[in-house]
Amino acid sequence: MLDDCPSLPELLSLRAEAAPDAIYVQDAEEGTQLTYGQADRLSRDWAHALARWGIERDSTVLTMLPPGFPALGSWLGIAWLGALEVPINTSYRGRMMRYIVEDSLAHLLIVHADYLPTVIDSLGSDLSLRRIVVVGGEGAAGGDERIVSDVDFLAGADPVELAAPAAHDIASILYTSGTTGPSKGVLVPWAQTRLTGTGIAPSELFDATDAFYSPFPMYHMSGKAPLFAMALVGGRVVLRSRFSTDEFWSDIRTFGISTTILMGAMVNFLVGQPAAPDDADSSLRDALMLPLADNLRDFETRFGLRARTTFNMTETACCILSDGYDLANTASCGRIRPGFHARVVDAHDNEVLSGQLGELVLRADEPWTLMAGYWNKPEATAAAWRNQWLHTGDGFTRDDDGNFYFVDRMKDAIRRRGENVSSAEVEAEVNEHPAVLESAAVAVPSDQSEDEIMVVFVLKEGASLTPAELVAFLEERMARFMVPRYVEMVAELPKTPTQKVRKAELRATGVTSTTFDRGDSRRPRTATPARA
Repeated sequence: MLDDCPSLPELLSLRAEAAPDAIYVQDAEEGTQLTYGQADRLSRDWAHALARWGIERDSTVLTMLPPGFPALGSWLGIAWLGALEVPINTSYRGRMMRYIVEDSLAHLLIVHADYLPTVIDSLGSDLSLRRIVVVGGEGAAGGDERIVSDVDFLAGADPVELAAPAAHDIASILYTSGTTGPSKGVLVPWAQTRLTGTGIAPSELFDATDAFYSPFPMYHMSGKAPLFAMALVGGRVVLRSRFSTDEFWSDIRTFGISTTILMGAMVNFLVGQPAAPDDADSSLRDALMLPLADNLRDFETRFGLRARTTFNMTETACCILSDGYDLANTASCGRIRPGFHARVVDAHDNEVLSGQLGELVLRADEPWTLMAGYWNKPEATAAAWRNQWLHTGDGFTRDDDGNFYFVDRMKDAIRRRGENVSSAEVEAEVNEHPAVLESAAVAVPSDQSEDEIMVVFVLKEGASLTPAELVAFLEERMARFMVPRYVEMVAELPKTPTQKVRKAELRATGVTSTTFDRGDSRRPRTATPARA
């Protein structure tokens, strides 16, 4: 049965037999498409070529590719061999790239031609890479005989026997964003990948007529899970290399998109566009919104859609989510999903009372539906799984009805003047200002004791607001101990590939000569973005 397939390669193979000419993936930028039959053949071609170059079960293979057919084909080709795909964030360079290459123990890299100069600059003559396959480019460059074009790499490979991956096999090693330290490679089994897909797009809500819009990187689950979700129902996935406000509605209408994910500032970007009479006149009827917008009903009415929500991280599988469109409120990220268990615990793993802040920990009924551990990091794996619960590192509360509420990353909690302050709550108030696009609140050292609160914010296009004006706005809305002492306006916030703010970077930068200090009149009060 198609809905019982444990892995995407096997599912794609069955779809290719049942409906080879049905469209599976479309590239919005290239204007090209792959049917289920073509996608299955492409993945097998990659598998045969990789086998010829010595890739076998448990080999690690690096990829550095934008969303597109080569990223899909190479990922599944690696999987057909029982090898382990290790996708690299396409913005990495220098030390971060060297770290991933060294930590992965891979000897082969598949890279798009656009990123090859960065690879060469970052790795130099690193001999651990014995073969570099260049997608969209030519072969050996600068006399480096390790480099071969994808055309030459794929040509003439003899077929080898292929075995579909099982639920317990590893779909990918996905390196976390490294917001607090060196990135860890998360071992993501196929069973987890499948459940992440059905968490993002529940099969009961969609069918073969649906299309998922995915402007997300394929080195993250947001870009991979839709491919599994749509294959389960025989639908389509439309790829774009990155989210673009200017292209969003055009793509929705051109490709008949019915569902997508709206993360973080994406909602603000869409709401910030001038209202038009035909805003609700599109095929988009569903969106997974992370988090839910405070003005959710207005958003749904304006754009003619309904929103769902979830909580997820690389290590999990949408274990907490809304029951379809049944939302308790706009603050909750849902209830525990069937097949999983959740607790909110204190520092010693004792469950706290409803309404009290603690760390979210998770367990699963079925094996392989949560991460299998961290690549080559047994101590980190043991720490994450201590007491046989997966520790998320996220601060949550739970109400008496079983609704879960994300409060903050545990490490982002702020202690000011004897009060615990949620950075998420501070940010929510800052984002209420009509001129603010997005913001981040972090703790910085106090010259007295404990922490001071610093807010870094980005203006909406064409808006005007000084840090002093923002503080005045907040003083009328917030408890005194929550009002930030330090405020700085920037052109953009530093973010991970999954659009999470790199708060560790903001904390490390801290207060600078351009930071507004409401407690010191000598500080500058400029409205010019000080840093990017």
